[in-house]
Amino acid sequence: MTSFDIFIAALQPTFDTREAQSIARIVFEDCFGLQPPQFSRAQLTTAQNEQLQSILTALLAGQPLQYILGQADFYGLKFKVDPRVLIPRPETEELVEWVLETIRTHDPQQNLSVLDIGTGSGCIPITIAKKSPRTIVWGLDVSADALALADENANLNQVEIRWQEQDILNQEAWTSLPIFDLIISNPPYIPLREQVLMPAQVSKHEPHLALFVPDEDPLLFYRAIAAFAQIHLNPNGFLFFECNEYNALELKLLLESMAWSDVVLKEDLSGKLRMIRATR
Repeated sequence: MTSFDIFIAALQPTFDTREAQSIARIVFEDCFGLQPPQFSRAQLTTAQNEQLQSILTALLAGQPLQYILGQADFYGLKFKVDPRVLIPRPETEELVEWVLETIRTHDPQQNLSVLDIGTGSGCIPITIAKKSPRTIVWGLDVSADALALADENANLNQVEIRWQEQDILNQEAWTSLPIFDLIISNPPYIPLREQVLMPAQVSKHEPHLALFVPDEDPLLFYRAIAAFAQIHLNPNGFLFFECNEYNALELKLLLESMAWSDVVLKEDLSGKLRMIRATR
């Protein structure tokens, strides 16, 4: 058996076959610079085999692959990630695609201003800046550590983002921000009671600050951000959220009750209601 086959076999008591194969492909591509035809015949050096064993040990201990490798793929771009920030998810790529589509249809020649609230790794604003270079993009987060990593990612992807350290729940600080054409957020939305239902890989390693909300108010951040956006969006500006499929309809009702118009819920590729857009 080759190193590739041995690695997959070692993963399979913990991961199913498809996931083990996917992990192995990522490791061999990102760590060793190999392409699929080379996997099965690759002869790794002693140092590479030691690195592979170290990665295997960390995976079997429950650490997320992206944190082990220190990077994640998002919308065709590379982002540095570590426990300061959430690992970017595929459904967030779908949200970004909807934002970019809206920018293209709205007025691609205009220098639109965009704010991402709760930016984490910076994957949302950096991707928008990269794919829509005329936009003026801001990223806001309550965590200085997250913003430091987001700034590294902006430099890595050669875009300029205006970072702001701020707690969006602090209304007194809202005046420090300008008016925008689009506001986007993937805020914390998992009630604390659901922590026990989550994979240990997520609940034990990813930042709780970016994941959880109080059980008694799961729409806390949505309500605050929607109120902020009512006074910080230009007329006909757009508000985008990633949301929890279990209270997506409740979020839609909340936005409509706050006089947002054209409130649209959208399914992700798995058929789950995971994103919403509203117009001021």
